[in-house]
Amino acid sequence: MKKQLITEADVLAAAKRGARSIPVDANTLLTPSAQEAVQRLHLELSRPVPGDQPPQSVKAVEVIAPEDKRGPNASKVIALGSDHGGFPLKLAIRKHLLELGYTVADVGTGSEQACDYPDFAFAVASLVASGQALRGIMIDAVGVASAIAANKVPGIRAAACVTEFAARSSREHNDANVLTLGGKVLGAEHAKAIVKVWLETWFGGGRHTGRVQKITDIERRFMK
Repeated sequence: MKKQLITEADVLAAAKRGARSIPVDANTLLTPSAQEAVQRLHLELSRPVPGDQPPQSVKAVEVIAPEDKRGPNASKVIALGSDHGGFPLKLAIRKHLLELGYTVADVGTGSEQACDYPDFAFAVASLVASGQALRGIMIDAVGVASAIAANKVPGIRAAACVTEFAARSSREHNDANVLTLGGKVLGAEHAKAIVKVWLETWFGGGRHTGRVQKITDIERRFMK
């Protein structure tokens, strides 16, 4: 199996995204400078435990860099996935993300052949929760089902949005880190506008910080 090489630049990029750990396994190699960066930044090396492996129906993650690899968004990885109902819209959103200069980690699906949305919602959410992606976008027929699935992953705040206002609010008020869309209820241009607003809106902080913390506190009650 091909080894994954993690460099100092990868560690610095993960730290910039706010990650507290670097996911590694038996097939991961860290350069000496990467190991020094991990220690210097007080990060942890997290190894998978049984049950943390991606679903078998997600074969691989395709990482696609934007044309301008030195652009301001090139270091920002957006995890992207869909089921068969969201596949056509996923292709349009992937192209849109690359045009905006983001790096895309596409977890599938790769066709309109029937598949199960929880597998791909889990894959997108896992990349975000582990810090390997800054944010995630998951598309099924309506968007609600994938939000339900993604929100089962600790640390994920997924929001199904059908308007730009909802997308902006989910970021500014709720610090949503996964956006779910409906391929059967949104046109491509409308969906692209929602994605752009969602990616360009930052968490407002202030009074919203305590409310988001309460969401985290509720989650932690069931993680014991």
